[in-house]
Amino acid sequence: MAVPSTQSGLRPSVLAAGLIGVAAMAAVDEVVFHQILGWHHFYDRATQVVGLLSDGLLHAAELVALTGGFFWFADLRRRGALVPFAAWGGFLLGAGVFQLFDGLVDHKVLRVHQIRYGVDLLPYDLAWNIAAALLLLAGALVTWRAARRGGG
Repeated sequence: MAVPSTQSGLRPSVLAAGLIGVAAMAAVDEVVFHQILGWHHFYDRATQVVGLLSDGLLHAAELVALTGGFFWFADLRRRGALVPFAAWGGFLLGAGVFQLFDGLVDHKVLRVHQIRYGVDLLPYDLAWNIAAALLLLAGALVTWRAARRGGG
């Protein structure tokens, strides 16, 4: 396996794993909060049927992203261009991006759903968005370190 150069492998490694991170966090959200806990659907501003349909569409999108991300990841690995440490950073960044987008845009701007209904939202919103910030910070730190180490 060839040693990847920072120029050729760092950015694609971060992006491929970032796509996987977005899809993985979407899957965690859907499975835990939509299905197991039943706290909300992706779109809660209509009927139960529309809410279930929106969950199915979210699931389909996360599967497409997960599949595409893993094909991209496998191709980088096959070509010897994968930078594993940078990929971990990308995964964390992708998970954090999904979490923050969901917490700010879906919950607050578009108001397509809330984390939970019938409770004080502040603790849930704080936990959700702080978790997103921590994922983003960890991902940025790992990615920065990968770049400083020359991609290795």
